[in-house]
Amino acid sequence: MQPRSDQRTGLAYGLAAYTMWGLLPLYWRLLDDASPSEILAHRMVWSLPVAVLLLAVLRRWSWWGPLLRQPRRLGLIVLCALVISVNWFLYIWAVNAGQVLEASLGYFINPLVSIAFGVLVLRERLRPLQWTAVGIGALAVIVMTVAYGRVPWIALALAFSFATYGLVKKGIKLDGIEGFSAETALQLLPALGFLVFLGLRGESSFTTGGVGQALLLSACGIATAVPLICFGASAVRLPLTTIGMMQYLAPTFQFVLGLTVFHEAMPPERWAGFALVWLALALLTWDALRTARRARTALAEAAARAGEAAAGAAQATRAPRAAAAAQHDGEQTAPPRPPGLMQ
Repeated sequence: MQPRSDQRTGLAYGLAAYTMWGLLPLYWRLLDDASPSEILAHRMVWSLPVAVLLLAVLRRWSWWGPLLRQPRRLGLIVLCALVISVNWFLYIWAVNAGQVLEASLGYFINPLVSIAFGVLVLRERLRPLQWTAVGIGALAVIVMTVAYGRVPWIALALAFSFATYGLVKKGIKLDGIEGFSAETALQLLPALGFLVFLGLRGESSFTTGGVGQALLLSACGIATAVPLICFGASAVRLPLTTIGMMQYLAPTFQFVLGLTVFHEAMPPERWAGFALVWLALALLTWDALRTARRARTALAEAAARAGEAAAGAAQATRAPRAAAAAQHDGEQTAPPRPPGLMQ
C-alpha cells in the first residue's frame, strides 16, 4: 500500500493534470486567429523539444535502440501518431467552432467506447453492469441523433479516435514520456513542412500575428507536455480505480466552460443525452469500486489463510523437533542404573 503522503501527492498531480486538460479550451480560444491546422502543427513541433528535454533530465535514452529494431512496434507508433493527430485536430477545431459541449460529450463517452473495444477487439468479458452502461450510452447517442436530426459526429469521432489511440498503445508497451517522444518525433517533419508552407504563402499567424501570438503558439508544447507529466506522476502513486474516476474531471470542466464561458446552447434534448451518459458513467464507477473492494477483500482473506497455513505448517514442523529434543534431554538426565542389571 502506498504511504498517505505519496497518495496525497498523486492526488495533487492527478487533479493538476485533469484540470489543465479541462481548461485547454480557454487556451485554444486565445489562438483563435490561427487556423486549427496551424495550431495543430505548432503543437506537434513544439512538443518535441519539451519531450527531448524531459528525456535528457531523466536520462532515458536506452529505449531508442531496441525500438528501431522492431518494425512492428514502429508501425504501431506511426498509427498512434496518426490517430492522436486526428484527435488533436478535431478537438481544436471543435473548440474554435463553438462546439465545446459536444467535444466534452466525446470524452464522457470515451470510457464506454473503450469498453466496447475491449469486447470486440480484445475479447474481454463484461460484467452485467458494464453491459448496462454501454447500452445506456448507445441510447444517449440515439436520443441526441433523433433530437438534433444529425449524428453527434464530433463527440463520436473524438471518443473513437482516443479509444483507438489507447488500444494501439497497449501493443507498444512504452512508458508515457517515451511514447510521447516517439510520436512527436514522427509528427515533427510533416508539421514543420506545413508551417514552412504557410510562411511562404504569407498565411502564418506565427510571423504575422505579433509577438504575443508567436509566444502563445510556441507554448503549445508546454501545454501538451505538462499535463502529461503530471498524469504520469499521478498514475504511479494512485490506484487505477482512483485514476478512472478522476478522468471525468476534464470533460466536466469542458462542459462547464461551454455553458458558462462560451454560452453554448443547451436545449432539453441535449440535457437528456448528457443525463443518460452520466447515468452510464455512474454505473461504471460504482461497478469498478465494488469490484475493487471485492478484490481487496478476497486478497486480504487469501493472505490471512496463507498466514494461518504457514503458521500451522511451522507448528507441525516444530512439534516433532520439540519431542525429539525432550526425549534426548530425558536420556541425558536419567539416573545411572546399578551395575549388574540388564539393560
